[in-house]
Formats: sequence, C-alpha cells, structure tokens
Amino acid sequence: MLAIDYGQDGAVVIAGRLDAAQAPAAQSFLDGIQGTVTLDCTQLEYISSAGLGVLLKTQKRLLGGAGGLRLAGLKPHIKDVFVYSGFDQLFEIEPAP
Repeated sequence: MLAIDYGQDGAVVIAGRLDAAQAPAAQSFLDGIQGTVTLDCTQLEYISSAGLGVLLKTQKRLLGGAGGLRLAGLKPHIKDVFVYSGFDQLFEIEPAP
C-alpha cells in the first residue's frame, strides 16, 4: 500500500511502497504539485524502478518551471537505491525534517 498526501508543514508525505502497482496513483498526486516541494520519505519502505520513474518525471517537470523536488528522510536502504542508480545526483537529498 501507498499513502501520499500533504503534511502539516506543507511537505508531501509519502508512506509505504512505491512500486509499479502504486506508481499511477503517486504520479496522479504528484502531477498536481508546483514549485519547489519537499517529499518527506521517512515512512517510505520500498521503491522500485517504476517509483524512481515517477519521481524522475516529476523532477523534470518541476525543474522546467524553476522548481524542484527535494527528498527528505530517506531510510538507508532507500538512499542506497538512489546512490546505486545515480539518482542522488538528480535530487537534493536532505535528512529527515
């Protein structure tokens, strides 16, 4: 399961598994965000290549409008996925908010 919504601080909070089955719902939500957005990943348990694709598509769209997607609070095993794939070079990654 995946849960994605706005947090109290204005960040987007994502929880659960971002895999191929959940990618369309995540993309639909993220298509509605604008500007520079922090994605609170402290509760994200798993991300697949489909999930990485959702984040990359969102990042490209936001960068085109002078914004961007910041990732915060990645668990070590999730951060490893970003490092091994080179996606750590495409996203600003911050500690947990």
